[in-house]
Amino acid sequence: MKAAEPYTKGTYFKTVADPDNKLANYFGFSIVPNGIFVDEDGTMRLIKQGFQNSKEEHIEAVEKLIYGDTEKVELDDQYYNPPSRSDLLQKQLAQTKFRLGMEYLNQDRKNAALNELDEALLLDPDNFLIRKQRWYIRHPEKFSPTIDIEWQKEQLEKERQEEAEQHGMVCGPEGCYIPGTD
Repeated sequence: MKAAEPYTKGTYFKTVADPDNKLANYFGFSIVPNGIFVDEDGTMRLIKQGFQNSKEEHIEAVEKLIYGDTEKVELDDQYYNPPSRSDLLQKQLAQTKFRLGMEYLNQDRKNAALNELDEALLLDPDNFLIRKQRWYIRHPEKFSPTIDIEWQKEQLEKERQEEAEQHGMVCGPEGCYIPGTD
């Protein structure tokens, strides 16, 4: 997958792209890219949400696994937080809308794709994968030839502020105030 090429340059291990978000959905990932190291016997030895080949500790972890210096690596964050039963259906509907949006995009039906992705984000507002796909469709120039990370940070802040205002919250530097909670 062309979008993943900048992240795999310089690596000497096999990489796999997940255009259908199956692994992200299974592990509950909400950002990209991610790293999952599976040995030749099929045993998972490393799972890292937000894996980056530019971070020395991430590459060192994979090298330790390749060279057999360790059996398993756990990096500094928790990668899997299963949703509560009450959130599960909502997240599943969000993923269904995400997949439908991607199918519309494959058919070059951008407006229909964006509509489904917008609805998916309403159901799962913390899912950065959905949010980022919407940005990519609306602002492809921010993703090629390089990804504009600063723009993404600004866009995320702007959208979070708009979402808070729509829900009657007031946000400032310390976070968001929810009316009726004082």
